[in-house]
Amino acid sequence: MANNLPLLKGETIELTIESLNHAGEGVGRIHGFTVFVPGALPLEKVTAKVISLQKNYARALLQSISAASPQRIMPVCEQYEPCGGCQLQHLDYAIQLQLKQKAVEDALQRIAGLSVPVLPTLGMEHPWRYRNKAQVPIGQQKNELVAGFYEQRSHNIVDLKCCHIQHPANDFVVHTVRNILQKLAIAAYSEKEHRGLVRHILARTSFATGETLVVIVTNGANLPKKEQICHALREAIPNLCGIVQNVNTKRGNTILGKEDITLWGRPWLCERLGDLEFHLSARSFFQVNPSQTVRLYGKALEYAALSGEETVFDLYCGIGTISLFLARNAAKVIGVESLAAAVDDARKNALINGITNAKFYVGAAETVVPLLYKEGLRADVVVVDPPRKGCDQALLETISKMSPQRIVYLSCNPATLARDLSFLAKNGFTPVEAQPVDMFPQTSHVETVVLMSRVKE
Repeated sequence: MANNLPLLKGETIELTIESLNHAGEGVGRIHGFTVFVPGALPLEKVTAKVISLQKNYARALLQSISAASPQRIMPVCEQYEPCGGCQLQHLDYAIQLQLKQKAVEDALQRIAGLSVPVLPTLGMEHPWRYRNKAQVPIGQQKNELVAGFYEQRSHNIVDLKCCHIQHPANDFVVHTVRNILQKLAIAAYSEKEHRGLVRHILARTSFATGETLVVIVTNGANLPKKEQICHALREAIPNLCGIVQNVNTKRGNTILGKEDITLWGRPWLCERLGDLEFHLSARSFFQVNPSQTVRLYGKALEYAALSGEETVFDLYCGIGTISLFLARNAAKVIGVESLAAAVDDARKNALINGITNAKFYVGAAETVVPLLYKEGLRADVVVVDPPRKGCDQALLETISKMSPQRIVYLSCNPATLARDLSFLAKNGFTPVEAQPVDMFPQTSHVETVVLMSRVKE
């Protein structure tokens, strides 16, 4: 075989699937060589076509199944196969939860060498229609505008009439906006050519109030026929609270730019988590699954074990959601966030909820926290909720020097979670317990909250 590999690109192979990886892909082996097969399930015998080869593994497309898993179910979505939005609709939901628990266990053991009790994944009773935000690319196919998710392994847009994990109002908004733009002959953006105008449609719907915010992302500030667009949207969309134009002129697939123009109404909507109220603007980061967010933050609060006397650092605090949950049980909360707009929102949300013991700093956590430490500020409890890349080592070093009683680590990536816990475990902390939470049913993603305690000398 070419390059001493046991397979050829384009070759059709038969294999038995042994397990699923963190991305929900079937994992099998040919002559000891690992093959990933999206859409295949453990114990299934499948035929697949090799589409790519690397030194240590291959990826193959599922062609047929000669022996199906008893855990295989019929996907709800008619466009599940081409769409890249979900990965696990073909797998029984109870097994999805087991898979996510195992993904966390495997990462902690394999990457960090840690034996940590991982609790069963907290799932949803009804794992559908849970997303409060849709942000979909818009494009042109022949003479028609299309709006939906990208096809798997491509940037071709699957024109979705219905997304079963979205709030129904978001589905309605996306296709209403698309139809209005089509009728008014507003051009869609082409990522390849960096030409055209409308790049994305973003819809936010509040599970608490039912109101909806519409955001149209454009490649330039000039939006033709904006008055007609606003009039048509106001006529068509119930509970519409605002229409915003976001301007993004950069190349690439980053969704939102830094300029927002309010076209009508107010540029934010109201969402609630428990008895806390939050105002969300076009660019506010907010968990997309409100009911599971309450469970996730509730677990974080439990792990923080606050008595009312502690100073808490909430790092990567966003618009202050976790900070405000913590503040009612702490003496003081210090939030740190790199995005100035998010910190503005955090301060406003603190005022809205009458919380006065939370203070927010703008800047990268790995820069701000060492400065606060040098100034003599110390945390009894540190909560971190970083992006997928995890924490910067400079931040972890400062946290270790600060020596808080407890660290509560929230993560959307088991691999970087394991890497960071390994560092902390070598620097004075022991992992006590991990709780996976299914924030994104029908997908391979899992959120995890972990408690680490300072090792007593």
